[in-house]
Amino acid sequence: MAGNLIIAINRQYGSGGKEIGTKIAQALDIPIYDQEIPELASKKSGIRKDYFEKVDEKPTDSFLYALAMNTFSMNGTMNPFDNTLSSDRLFNLQAEVVKDIAKEGPCVIIGRCAEYILREEANCLSIFICSPLEKRIERITRLYNLTPKEAQKRITSTDKKRESYYGYYAGKDWASCASYDLSVDAGVLGVDKAVELIKKYIELRRN
Repeated sequence: MAGNLIIAINRQYGSGGKEIGTKIAQALDIPIYDQEIPELASKKSGIRKDYFEKVDEKPTDSFLYALAMNTFSMNGTMNPFDNTLSSDRLFNLQAEVVKDIAKEGPCVIIGRCAEYILREEANCLSIFICSPLEKRIERITRLYNLTPKEAQKRITSTDKKRESYYGYYAGKDWASCASYDLSVDAGVLGVDKAVELIKKYIELRRN
């Protein structure tokens, strides 16, 4: 793998994907981008950050639904009903940011269809982090002080949104190993061993 190494991580909710991505970034001494992407897209476009956050890794029709429910105020400088603020337009603006990030140097990018956006880049490594449902329920229950029932509801809802978002824009099966270079079961390995496995895979790809 020549050039800037871009590690694009998709993850089931509660699998520890963000933690794994953070530890990989720390081990390789490279930046990680997650919630920073909507903020960077806002700065690049001049469109309010909350517009990007409302559609961030959510089904493509959620933005129009939010508008119908008067979620957004009409007092801003831009008319939210303008075509420039369609879900697709906001996705494309974030895609431009992802491409900008990839040009700057090696990094880890969480979600946002990064591996699809950078599909022509030979130096982009796509990874999917998964974990058995019971393990994810246990993790979310512990992290957010929820009941197991509440945790499962949040997991199901979040995964459904991510799957819909990815399927719409990437045109592939979000949870299929065939969509990625590497799929890792963090529920079996644990976070630290998952990180070591990914580091080893990167080393093997470089040789």
